Amino acid sequence: MTENDNPITNNQKKWYEKIPNAYVLLFIVIVVASILTYVIPAGTYERELVDGRNVVVPGTFHLIDQTPVGFLDVFMSIPLGLRSAADVVFIVFVAGAFFGVVRATGALESGIAIVSLKYKDDPKKRTQMIWVTTFLMGALGAVVGFENLIIFIPIGVIVSLGLGLDLMVAVAMVLGGIAVGFASSPINPYTVGVSHAIAELPLFSGMGLRTAYLFIALAALSHHTSSYAKKICQDPKMCLVKDISVEGLGFTKRLEDYTFTSTHKWTVIGLILTIAVLIFGIVQYDWYLVEMMGLFILAAIVIGVFIARFDSDRLVKEMVDGAAGLTIGAIIIGVARGIQVILEQGNIGDTIIHSLATPLAGLPTIVAALLMSIVHGVINIFIPSGSGQAMATMPIMIPLSDLIGMTRQTAVLAFQIGDGIMNLIVPTLGGMMAMLAMARVPYERWFRFIAPFVVKFVLIGWIFTLIAVLTNYGPF
Repeated sequence: MTENDNPITNNQKKWYEKIPNAYVLLFIVIVVASILTYVIPAGTYERELVDGRNVVVPGTFHLIDQTPVGFLDVFMSIPLGLRSAADVVFIVFVAGAFFGVVRATGALESGIAIVSLKYKDDPKKRTQMIWVTTFLMGALGAVVGFENLIIFIPIGVIVSLGLGLDLMVAVAMVLGGIAVGFASSPINPYTVGVSHAIAELPLFSGMGLRTAYLFIALAALSHHTSSYAKKICQDPKMCLVKDISVEGLGFTKRLEDYTFTSTHKWTVIGLILTIAVLIFGIVQYDWYLVEMMGLFILAAIVIGVFIARFDSDRLVKEMVDGAAGLTIGAIIIGVARGIQVILEQGNIGDTIIHSLATPLAGLPTIVAALLMSIVHGVINIFIPSGSGQAMATMPIMIPLSDLIGMTRQTAVLAFQIGDGIMNLIVPTLGGMMAMLAMARVPYERWFRFIAPFVVKFVLIGWIFTLIAVLTNYGPF
C-alpha cells in the first residue's frame, strides 16, 4: 500500500496518535523538567525523621539559591534514575524470571486454554470472565501494590487472546484492575497506610466508605472493558490494536489440543501458594521489594526443580529468558524516575507542592476537598510514587484540612483519589508504561481507550469526596 492509498496519512492522524514512543515521551518530560529548573524558583521544606521516614514540616517552606541542572545532568538523570529505582527495576526482572519458569511448565497456558474453550463463544461467560479477572486484579492491587504485580500482564494477555479478544482488553483487566484497586483500596499500605500515620489516624480506619468506593470503581471499569469487548466482537474494525502483532504472546496450539496434567496442577498450586505467602508477608510482616524478590527466586526453584523436574541448565535458561522478556518494561521504570531526579537536583519539587497547596486555604470545604484531589493529581505527574507523594504532601495537607474545617480522613481520601486515578494515564509512572510495553500496547492507544473511564472514575471519586465532607468522614 502506498502512502496515497493509506486513508490515514501523517497529516490526518488524530492528536493522540501523534504521541511519541514511551521512551521519547519520558525523555521530553525530563528535558522540560530541566528547563523548569531555570524558571521555577528553588525552594524547600524542612524535614524530620518520623518512624524511619523523612516527613515535611508544615510552615517551613522557604526559597533557596537557584540550582538549575546542567546540560550533562539531563542525560545523567537516566542512569541516576535507574540507580534510585533499582529495587523496582530488579523486581521486574526477578518476577519475569519466576514467571518464565511457570510459563515454561505450560500450566497457565493449558489451564487458561481449557477455560477459554468453554467461554470464548458464549458472550455472557466471556463478560463474566472479564469481570472476574478485573476484580481479582483489583483485589491484588488493593493489597499488594502496583509495580510488583507486573508479572500478571502476560497472564492477562493469554486470558484475553484465549477469549478471542485483544491486547487492549488484557491491559484493561490487568493494568486497569491493579490501578483501580491500588487507587481505591481501603488497606493500601503505600498511600492510605502512610497517610494515616502522618495524620495520626488509626491505621486503615474509615474502611466502610473506601470499600464501597473500591467495588463501585471496579464495577465501572469492568463495564467499560466488557462494553469495548462486545463492540470489537461485533465489529473487529473497532479494535484499537488490530495492527499490533501477538506473535509469541498467545497459545502455541489449538485450544482443543490442550490437556491439564498433574504437573500443571501442582504448578498452579505452587503459584497460588506463592501469591498467598506474598500477600501474608506484606500484610503481616511489612515485606517490600527485596523480600518479594527472595520469595520469587525460591518459588522459581521449587516449581522448576521439584515440580517441573527441570535440570539446572533448563531452569537457568527459563529464568534468564523470562527476565529478558521484561527488559523494555524494567528500563522504562528507571527512565521515568529520572524526572524525579531532575526535580530534586533543581530543588523545584517543594516549590511546586507549595504553590499548588497554598490557594486551597481560603476556599469552602467542599470546593477545597475537590480541588485537593486535583492538586494531588497534578503533583502525581512529578511524584508518581504513592508513598513518596504522601510523605511530601500530607504533612502540608493535614494541617491545611484542620484550618478549613475538613476532617483528616477526608483529606486522606482526597489524596488517595487524586494520586490513584492519575496512575491510569500519567506517562511518568514507570510501572504503567512498563505494563503497556510488555503487552505491546502503545501509550496513545491506551489513552484513547481509558480516557472516558478516567472521567467516570473522577466523578465517582468526587461523589465519595462529597459524601465524606457532608458526613464529616471520621476515623472509623
